[in-house]
Amino acid sequence: MPQLTKSTHSIEIKELLKFADRTIHAKKGTYLFQEGMDADELYLLISGKVQISKITQDGRELALRICGENDLCGELTLFTESPKYLLSALVIEEGEIAAIKKDVIEKEIFQNPSLAFEFMKWMSDHFRKTQTKFRDLVLNGKKGALFSTLIRMTNSYGVDCKDGILIDLPLTNQELANFCGTSRESTNRILNDLKRESIISITKGKIIVHNLDYLKAEIGCENCPAVYCSIE
Repeated sequence: MPQLTKSTHSIEIKELLKFADRTIHAKKGTYLFQEGMDADELYLLISGKVQISKITQDGRELALRICGENDLCGELTLFTESPKYLLSALVIEEGEIAAIKKDVIEKEIFQNPSLAFEFMKWMSDHFRKTQTKFRDLVLNGKKGALFSTLIRMTNSYGVDCKDGILIDLPLTNQELANFCGTSRESTNRILNDLKRESIISITKGKIIVHNLDYLKAEIGCENCPAVYCSIE
């Protein structure tokens, strides 16, 4: 299976770049924004990767998605008064990011019907992805949540290799657990079970899925289009 090419936004969405107020060189380990901060900008990724997450009341982190090239983040603050960021955006791969003032985008959406249509379509797709992720987390338990996350990662970062699909994204077990809403210990245990059964292997911090059909069968995968079944 060749490396999957992620669809990008429409040309109207990408034209938002010309409204950028500034460009940030974002270093790994820094935050674009954190939950509760005043929100007056959206961010368009030119390069690099950003992890969007939520901190629960008991202090656990739930990672929701990874944004890459041409992705927007901070969009949940649009058309609200005195907005605060609802989530946090951690830079996990260094890159260039354009910052666009919230009021500039709102004005352009009102004035440009084509942009408004494309933006609504993008938001609809984004919410559908989020809905399916929460469905899997709630309905499939800890093991199913991990299996679902691995399937999504093969769709987003899968690269064909001689004995399976390499998830070309280095993740610690804690980072993987954050995507599943489980503890690192539970994730370690399930990963070890999968390795013993030769369903997966781990090389240099990257996971190779040897039997994707097994993971899909275990959670009753509905074979949704990859555009919705992704970690992005």
